[in-house]
Amino acid sequence: MRVLVADTFEQSGLDGLAAAGCEVVYESSLKDQALVDAVLAHAPEVLVVRSTKVPEAVLAAGPLELVVRAGAGYNTIDVAAASRLGIYVANCPGKNSIAVAELAFGLITALDRRIADNVADLRAGVWNKAEYSHAKGLYGRTLGLIGVGGIGSQMIPRAKGFGMPVVAWSPSLTAERAAELGITSLASPEEVAAAADVVSVHVALNDGTRGLLGGAFFDAMRPEAFFINTSRGEVVDEVALADAIRTKGLRAGLDVYAGEPSTGTGEFAPELASLPGVYGTHHIGASTDQAQEAIAAEAVRIVRTFAQTGTVPHAVNLAIKSAATSSIVVRHLDRPGTLAHTLDAISAAGINVQEMENTIFDGAVAAVARISVEGVVEPGLVEAIKAHDAVIDVTVIVL
Repeated sequence: MRVLVADTFEQSGLDGLAAAGCEVVYESSLKDQALVDAVLAHAPEVLVVRSTKVPEAVLAAGPLELVVRAGAGYNTIDVAAASRLGIYVANCPGKNSIAVAELAFGLITALDRRIADNVADLRAGVWNKAEYSHAKGLYGRTLGLIGVGGIGSQMIPRAKGFGMPVVAWSPSLTAERAAELGITSLASPEEVAAAADVVSVHVALNDGTRGLLGGAFFDAMRPEAFFINTSRGEVVDEVALADAIRTKGLRAGLDVYAGEPSTGTGEFAPELASLPGVYGTHHIGASTDQAQEAIAAEAVRIVRTFAQTGTVPHAVNLAIKSAATSSIVVRHLDRPGTLAHTLDAISAAGINVQEMENTIFDGAVAAVARISVEGVVEPGLVEAIKAHDAVIDVTVIVL
Protein backbone atom coordinates (compact mmCIF):
# COMPACT_ATOMS: atom_id res chain seq x y z
CA MET A 1 0.00 0.00 0.00
CA ARG A 2 1.42 3.37 -1.02
CA VAL A 3 1.12 6.18 1.55
CA LEU A 4 1.72 9.84 0.75
CA VAL A 5 2.60 11.84 3.87
CA ALA A 6 2.03 15.44 2.83
CA ASP A 7 2.84 17.25 6.06
CA THR A 8 5.41 17.25 8.82
CA PHE A 9 5.35 13.85 10.52
CA GLU A 10 7.38 12.16 13.22
CA GLN A 11 10.21 9.88 12.12
CA SER A 12 8.74 7.20 14.37
CA GLY A 13 5.55 7.39 12.30
CA LEU A 14 7.42 7.10 9.00
CA ASP A 15 9.32 4.11 10.37
CA GLY A 16 6.08 2.58 11.63
CA LEU A 17 4.43 2.87 8.21
CA ALA A 18 7.44 1.24 6.56
CA ALA A 19 7.43 -1.53 9.14
CA ALA A 20 3.76 -2.15 8.32
CA GLY A 21 4.78 -2.90 4.73
CA CYS A 22 3.75 0.44 3.26
CA GLU A 23 5.61 2.22 0.48
CA VAL A 24 6.01 5.69 1.99
CA VAL A 25 6.35 8.92 0.01
CA TYR A 26 7.23 11.78 2.36
CA GLU A 27 6.85 15.30 1.01
CA SER A 28 6.16 17.53 3.98
CA SER A 29 5.50 20.87 2.26
CA LEU A 30 2.87 20.01 -0.33
CA LYS A 31 0.06 22.56 -0.71
CA ASP A 32 -2.70 23.37 -3.17
CA GLN A 33 -1.84 22.38 -6.78
CA ALA A 34 1.43 20.80 -5.67
CA LEU A 35 -0.57 18.36 -3.57
CA VAL A 36 -2.89 17.58 -6.49
CA ASP A 37 0.15 16.95 -8.69
CA ALA A 38 1.73 14.69 -6.07
CA VAL A 39 -1.41 12.56 -5.81
CA LEU A 40 -1.50 12.29 -9.60
CA ALA A 41 2.19 11.38 -9.76
CA HIS A 42 2.42 8.90 -6.88
CA ALA A 43 -1.12 7.42 -7.00
CA PRO A 44 -1.29 6.72 -3.24
CA GLU A 45 -4.06 4.71 -1.64
CA VAL A 46 -3.58 6.62 1.62
CA LEU A 47 -2.91 10.32 2.27
CA VAL A 48 -1.70 11.50 5.69
CA VAL A 49 -1.91 15.22 6.59
CA ARG A 50 -1.82 17.50 9.59
CA SER A 51 -2.81 21.10 8.79
CA THR A 52 -2.65 20.76 5.00
CA LYS A 53 -5.98 21.41 3.32
CA VAL A 54 -7.46 18.54 1.31
CA PRO A 55 -10.10 19.86 -1.12
CA GLU A 56 -12.08 17.83 -3.62
CA ALA A 57 -9.47 18.41 -6.34
CA VAL A 58 -6.95 16.43 -4.27
CA LEU A 59 -9.41 13.67 -3.44
CA ALA A 60 -10.36 13.24 -7.10
CA ALA A 61 -6.79 13.27 -8.41
CA GLY A 62 -5.89 9.66 -7.74
CA PRO A 63 -6.91 6.26 -6.37
CA LEU A 64 -7.21 7.47 -2.78
CA GLU A 65 -9.06 5.16 -0.43
CA LEU A 66 -8.24 6.76 2.93
CA VAL A 67 -7.25 10.20 4.24
CA VAL A 68 -5.81 10.27 7.76
CA ARG A 69 -5.78 13.55 9.67
CA ALA A 70 -2.87 13.25 12.08
CA GLY A 71 -4.71 15.17 14.76
CA ALA A 72 -8.18 15.55 16.23
CA GLY A 73 -9.98 18.11 14.05
CA TYR A 74 -10.67 17.42 10.38
CA ASN A 75 -12.25 20.66 9.16
CA THR A 76 -9.39 21.15 6.66
CA ILE A 77 -10.59 18.08 4.72
CA ASP A 78 -13.56 18.18 2.35
CA VAL A 79 -15.34 15.36 4.12
CA ALA A 80 -18.51 15.69 2.03
CA ALA A 81 -16.52 15.25 -1.19
CA ALA A 82 -14.66 12.27 0.31
CA SER A 83 -17.98 10.65 1.17
CA ARG A 84 -19.28 11.16 -2.39
CA LEU A 85 -16.10 9.57 -3.76
CA GLY A 86 -16.17 6.64 -1.33
CA ILE A 87 -12.98 7.68 0.46
CA TYR A 88 -12.63 7.09 4.18
CA VAL A 89 -11.61 10.04 6.38
CA ALA A 90 -10.16 9.21 9.80
CA ASN A 91 -8.69 11.27 12.62
CA CYS A 92 -6.63 10.60 15.75
CA PRO A 93 -8.87 11.79 18.60
CA GLY A 94 -7.69 12.18 22.17
CA LYS A 95 -3.97 11.92 21.48
CA ASN A 96 -3.33 15.65 21.90
CA SER A 97 -5.74 16.26 24.78
CA ILE A 98 -3.14 16.68 27.50
CA ALA A 99 -0.97 18.94 25.33
CA VAL A 100 -3.85 21.30 24.52
CA ALA A 101 -5.03 21.37 28.13
CA GLU A 102 -1.51 22.26 29.23
CA LEU A 103 -1.41 25.20 26.82
CA ALA A 104 -4.89 26.37 27.87
CA PHE A 105 -3.80 26.48 31.50
CA GLY A 106 -0.56 28.13 30.50
CA LEU A 107 -2.59 30.91 28.87
CA ILE A 108 -4.80 31.22 31.96
CA THR A 109 -1.86 31.66 34.33
CA ALA A 110 -0.10 33.95 31.84
CA LEU A 111 -3.15 36.23 31.69
CA ASP A 112 -3.53 36.33 35.46
CA ARG A 113 0.12 37.31 36.04
CA ARG A 114 0.52 39.23 32.75
CA ILE A 115 3.60 37.17 32.05
CA ALA A 116 4.05 38.24 28.41
CA ASP A 117 3.94 41.93 29.35
CA ASN A 118 6.41 41.31 32.18
CA VAL A 119 8.83 39.64 29.76
CA ALA A 120 8.45 42.34 27.10
CA ASP A 121 9.18 45.16 29.54
CA LEU A 122 12.15 43.40 31.11
CA ARG A 123 13.64 42.67 27.69
CA ALA A 124 13.21 46.35 26.85
CA GLY A 125 15.14 47.32 29.99
CA VAL A 126 12.07 48.44 31.95
CA TRP A 127 11.64 47.51 35.62
CA ASN A 128 7.97 47.92 36.54
CA LYS A 129 7.23 45.87 39.62
CA ALA A 130 4.70 48.48 40.72
CA GLU A 131 2.58 47.77 37.62
CA TYR A 132 2.80 44.00 37.67
CA SER A 133 2.37 43.40 41.40
CA HIS A 134 -1.40 43.18 41.01
CA ALA A 135 -3.11 39.88 40.12
CA LYS A 136 -6.38 38.36 41.26
CA GLY A 137 -5.00 34.81 41.51
CA LEU A 138 -6.78 31.66 40.38
CA TYR A 139 -7.62 29.87 43.64
CA GLY A 140 -11.36 29.86 44.26
CA ARG A 141 -12.21 31.42 40.90
CA THR A 142 -14.64 29.50 38.69
CA LEU A 143 -13.53 27.84 35.45
CA GLY A 144 -16.23 27.50 32.80
CA LEU A 145 -15.81 24.90 30.07
CA ILE A 146 -17.51 24.97 26.68
CA GLY A 147 -17.12 21.36 25.64
CA VAL A 148 -16.20 18.43 27.88
CA GLY A 149 -14.74 15.96 25.42
CA GLY A 150 -11.20 14.64 25.48
CA ILE A 151 -9.54 18.01 25.97
CA GLY A 152 -12.22 19.62 28.12
CA SER A 153 -12.17 16.67 30.50
CA GLN A 154 -8.40 17.07 30.86
CA MET A 155 -8.98 20.64 32.05
CA ILE A 156 -10.94 19.44 35.09
CA PRO A 157 -8.18 17.81 37.18
CA ARG A 158 -5.88 20.72 36.36
CA ALA A 159 -8.52 23.18 37.54
CA LYS A 160 -8.95 21.20 40.75
CA GLY A 161 -5.20 21.36 41.24
CA PHE A 162 -5.47 25.15 41.17
CA GLY A 163 -8.44 25.08 43.54
CA MET A 164 -10.90 26.22 40.86
CA PRO A 165 -14.51 24.94 40.84
CA VAL A 166 -15.74 23.99 37.37
CA VAL A 167 -19.02 24.67 35.56
CA ALA A 168 -19.58 23.37 32.05
CA TRP A 169 -21.81 23.06 29.03
CA SER A 170 -21.44 20.40 26.38
CA PRO A 171 -24.02 18.94 23.96
CA SER A 172 -23.40 15.46 25.32
CA LEU A 173 -22.88 16.28 29.00
CA THR A 174 -25.41 14.46 31.18
CA ALA A 175 -26.10 15.05 34.85
CA GLU A 176 -24.64 11.64 35.62
CA ARG A 177 -21.42 12.38 33.73
CA ALA A 178 -21.12 15.79 35.41
CA ALA A 179 -21.47 14.18 38.83
CA GLU A 180 -18.84 11.61 37.92
CA LEU A 181 -16.44 14.41 36.90
CA GLY A 182 -17.23 16.49 39.98
CA ILE A 183 -18.43 19.52 38.02
CA THR A 184 -21.65 21.51 37.63
CA SER A 185 -23.55 21.12 34.36
CA LEU A 186 -25.30 24.23 33.00
CA ALA A 187 -27.94 24.46 30.32
CA SER A 188 -26.24 26.78 27.79
CA PRO A 189 -22.96 28.45 26.90
CA GLU A 190 -24.44 31.75 28.09
CA GLU A 191 -25.10 30.30 31.55
CA VAL A 192 -21.47 29.19 31.70
CA ALA A 193 -20.34 32.68 30.66
CA ALA A 194 -22.38 34.29 33.42
CA ALA A 195 -21.13 31.89 36.11
CA ALA A 196 -17.41 31.77 35.32
CA ASP A 197 -14.37 33.94 35.94
CA VAL A 198 -12.45 32.05 33.25
CA VAL A 199 -14.06 30.44 30.17
CA SER A 200 -12.13 27.90 28.12
CA VAL A 201 -13.44 26.56 24.80
CA HIS A 202 -12.99 22.93 23.75
CA VAL A 203 -15.46 22.01 20.99
CA ALA A 204 -14.90 20.65 17.50
CA LEU A 205 -15.70 22.85 14.53
CA ASN A 206 -18.80 21.68 12.66
CA ASP A 207 -22.07 23.11 11.37
CA GLY A 208 -23.47 23.12 14.89
CA THR A 209 -20.58 24.99 16.50
CA ARG A 210 -19.55 27.47 13.81
CA GLY A 211 -20.19 30.92 15.32
CA LEU A 212 -21.44 29.27 18.51
CA LEU A 213 -20.06 31.99 20.78
CA GLY A 214 -21.37 35.37 19.67
CA GLY A 215 -22.67 38.63 21.05
CA ALA A 216 -25.09 37.09 23.56
CA PHE A 217 -22.33 34.91 24.98
CA PHE A 218 -19.85 37.76 25.46
CA ASP A 219 -22.58 39.99 26.86
CA ALA A 220 -23.12 37.34 29.53
CA MET A 221 -19.45 37.14 30.52
CA ARG A 222 -18.35 38.89 33.69
CA PRO A 223 -16.37 42.12 33.36
CA GLU A 224 -12.59 41.50 33.33
CA ALA A 225 -13.09 37.74 32.96
CA PHE A 226 -10.67 35.61 30.95
CA PHE A 227 -11.60 33.94 27.66
CA ILE A 228 -9.45 31.07 26.35
CA ASN A 229 -9.81 29.48 22.92
CA THR A 230 -7.62 26.55 21.91
CA SER A 231 -10.26 24.82 19.74
CA ARG A 232 -10.96 26.56 16.40
CA GLY A 233 -11.20 30.26 15.60
CA GLU A 234 -14.42 29.86 13.63
CA VAL A 235 -16.28 28.76 16.76
CA VAL A 236 -16.11 32.39 17.93
CA ASP A 237 -17.61 35.60 16.53
CA GLU A 238 -14.30 37.46 16.60
CA VAL A 239 -15.93 40.86 16.10
CA ALA A 240 -18.09 40.30 19.19
CA LEU A 241 -15.05 39.12 21.15
CA ALA A 242 -13.03 42.19 20.16
CA ASP A 243 -15.91 44.44 21.21
CA ALA A 244 -16.13 42.71 24.61
CA ILE A 245 -12.40 43.12 25.13
CA ARG A 246 -12.70 46.84 24.50
CA THR A 247 -15.91 47.50 26.44
CA LYS A 248 -15.86 44.94 29.28
CA GLY A 249 -12.15 44.62 29.93
CA LEU A 250 -12.09 40.93 29.01
CA ARG A 251 -8.66 39.37 28.65
CA ALA A 252 -8.20 36.63 26.07
CA GLY A 253 -5.72 33.82 25.49
CA LEU A 254 -6.04 32.64 21.90
CA ASP A 255 -4.23 29.84 20.10
CA VAL A 256 -6.58 29.76 17.10
CA TYR A 257 -8.06 32.31 14.71
CA ALA A 258 -10.50 32.43 11.81
CA GLY A 259 -8.64 32.42 8.51
CA GLU A 260 -5.25 31.58 9.98
CA PRO A 261 -2.50 30.47 7.55
CA SER A 262 -2.25 26.78 6.77
CA THR A 263 1.53 27.08 6.37
CA GLY A 264 4.13 27.02 9.11
CA THR A 265 5.28 30.56 8.44
CA GLY A 266 3.79 33.60 6.72
CA GLU A 267 2.19 36.99 7.13
CA PHE A 268 -0.79 37.13 9.49
CA ALA A 269 -2.07 40.19 11.32
CA PRO A 270 -5.53 39.59 12.85
CA GLU A 271 -7.00 42.56 14.70
CA LEU A 272 -7.54 40.45 17.82
CA ALA A 273 -3.85 39.70 18.24
CA SER A 274 -3.03 43.41 18.41
CA LEU A 275 -5.52 44.29 21.14
CA PRO A 276 -4.25 45.04 24.65
CA GLY A 277 -5.21 42.19 26.94
CA VAL A 278 -4.88 39.51 24.27
CA TYR A 279 -2.17 36.87 24.52
CA GLY A 280 -1.89 35.01 21.25
CA THR A 281 -0.01 31.87 20.31
CA HIS A 282 0.45 30.23 16.90
CA HIS A 283 -1.99 27.28 16.91
CA ILE A 284 0.52 25.21 18.85
CA GLY A 285 -1.83 23.45 21.25
CA ALA A 286 -1.02 19.95 20.03
CA SER A 287 2.62 20.70 19.30
CA THR A 288 4.46 18.86 22.03
CA ASP A 289 6.81 15.97 21.36
CA GLN A 290 4.66 13.74 23.55
CA ALA A 291 1.48 14.53 21.63
CA GLN A 292 3.04 14.25 18.18
CA GLU A 293 4.59 10.87 18.96
CA ALA A 294 1.22 9.61 20.20
CA ILE A 295 -0.58 10.97 17.14
CA ALA A 296 1.98 9.42 14.78
CA ALA A 297 1.57 6.04 16.48
CA GLU A 298 -2.22 6.28 16.13
CA ALA A 299 -2.00 7.28 12.46
CA VAL A 300 0.20 4.24 11.83
CA ARG A 301 -2.32 2.02 13.64
CA ILE A 302 -5.14 3.33 11.46
CA VAL A 303 -3.22 2.68 8.24
CA ARG A 304 -2.03 -0.75 9.38
CA THR A 305 -5.54 -1.80 10.40
CA PHE A 306 -6.92 -0.62 7.06
CA ALA A 307 -4.21 -2.49 5.13
CA GLN A 308 -4.73 -5.70 7.10
CA THR A 309 -8.50 -5.78 7.58
CA GLY A 310 -10.09 -3.18 5.30
CA THR A 311 -11.70 -1.48 8.31
CA VAL A 312 -10.85 2.07 9.41
CA PRO A 313 -10.61 3.04 13.09
CA HIS A 314 -12.03 6.50 13.86
CA ALA A 315 -13.67 6.90 10.45
CA VAL A 316 -15.60 10.18 10.63
CA ASN A 317 -17.67 9.99 7.43
CA LEU A 318 -19.62 6.76 7.79
CA ALA A 319 -23.40 7.02 7.95
CA ILE A 320 -24.64 7.04 11.52
CA LYS A 321 -27.85 5.35 10.41
CA SER A 322 -28.36 3.69 7.06
CA ALA A 323 -31.54 3.87 4.99
CA ALA A 324 -32.12 0.14 5.46
CA THR A 325 -35.68 -0.88 6.26
CA SER A 326 -35.23 -4.65 6.49
CA SER A 327 -32.55 -7.20 7.25
CA ILE A 328 -32.46 -10.44 5.27
CA VAL A 329 -30.81 -13.16 7.35
CA VAL A 330 -29.60 -16.07 5.23
CA ARG A 331 -28.29 -19.22 6.87
CA HIS A 332 -26.35 -21.13 4.24
CA LEU A 333 -23.67 -23.69 3.52
CA ASP A 334 -20.30 -22.06 2.98
CA ARG A 335 -20.05 -22.81 -0.75
CA PRO A 336 -18.96 -20.67 -3.73
CA GLY A 337 -21.79 -18.87 -5.47
CA THR A 338 -24.28 -18.94 -2.62
CA LEU A 339 -23.99 -15.25 -1.76
CA ALA A 340 -23.74 -14.32 -5.44
CA HIS A 341 -27.09 -16.06 -5.98
CA THR A 342 -28.59 -14.19 -3.02
CA LEU A 343 -27.38 -10.80 -4.25
CA ASP A 344 -28.58 -11.53 -7.78
CA ALA A 345 -32.06 -12.28 -6.40
CA ILE A 346 -32.07 -9.06 -4.37
CA SER A 347 -30.95 -7.08 -7.42
CA ALA A 348 -33.62 -8.66 -9.60
CA ALA A 349 -36.22 -7.56 -7.05
CA GLY A 350 -35.07 -3.94 -7.44
CA ILE A 351 -33.97 -3.64 -3.84
CA ASN A 352 -30.81 -1.77 -2.82
CA VAL A 353 -28.31 -3.31 -0.40
CA GLN A 354 -27.19 -0.92 2.35
CA GLU A 355 -24.96 -3.10 4.53
CA MET A 356 -23.96 -6.74 4.65
CA GLU A 357 -22.01 -9.13 6.86
CA ASN A 358 -21.20 -12.83 6.50
CA THR A 359 -20.12 -14.83 9.56
CA ILE A 360 -18.72 -18.37 9.39
CA PHE A 361 -19.72 -20.97 11.97
CA ASP A 362 -17.10 -23.10 13.72
CA GLY A 363 -15.89 -25.82 11.36
CA ALA A 364 -16.37 -23.66 8.26
CA VAL A 365 -19.29 -25.73 6.99
CA ALA A 366 -22.10 -23.21 7.41
CA ALA A 367 -22.43 -19.45 7.66
CA VAL A 368 -24.98 -16.72 8.24
CA ALA A 369 -25.29 -13.63 6.08
CA ARG A 370 -27.04 -10.51 7.33
CA ILE A 371 -27.97 -8.22 4.46
CA SER A 372 -29.62 -4.89 5.30
CA VAL A 373 -31.71 -3.59 2.42
CA GLU A 374 -33.81 -0.56 1.56
CA GLY A 375 -37.20 -1.61 0.32
CA VAL A 376 -40.03 -4.06 0.99
CA VAL A 377 -38.97 -7.71 0.97
CA GLU A 378 -41.78 -9.62 -0.73
CA PRO A 379 -42.37 -13.37 -0.17
CA GLY A 380 -41.30 -14.00 -3.77
CA LEU A 381 -37.80 -12.71 -3.04
CA VAL A 382 -37.50 -15.00 -0.02
CA GLU A 383 -38.51 -17.98 -2.14
CA ALA A 384 -36.03 -16.98 -4.86
CA ILE A 385 -33.17 -16.93 -2.33
CA LYS A 386 -34.27 -20.26 -0.86
CA ALA A 387 -34.19 -21.83 -4.33
CA HIS A 388 -30.42 -22.29 -4.10
CA ASP A 389 -29.55 -25.76 -2.77
CA ALA A 390 -26.94 -24.34 -0.36
CA VAL A 391 -29.41 -22.05 1.39
CA ILE A 392 -30.65 -23.52 4.69
CA ASP A 393 -33.15 -20.85 5.72
CA VAL A 394 -34.10 -17.20 5.18
CA THR A 395 -35.54 -14.83 7.79
CA VAL A 396 -36.65 -11.24 7.23
CA ILE A 397 -36.44 -8.72 10.08
CA VAL A 398 -38.22 -5.39 9.69
CA LEU A 399 -35.95 -2.66 11.06
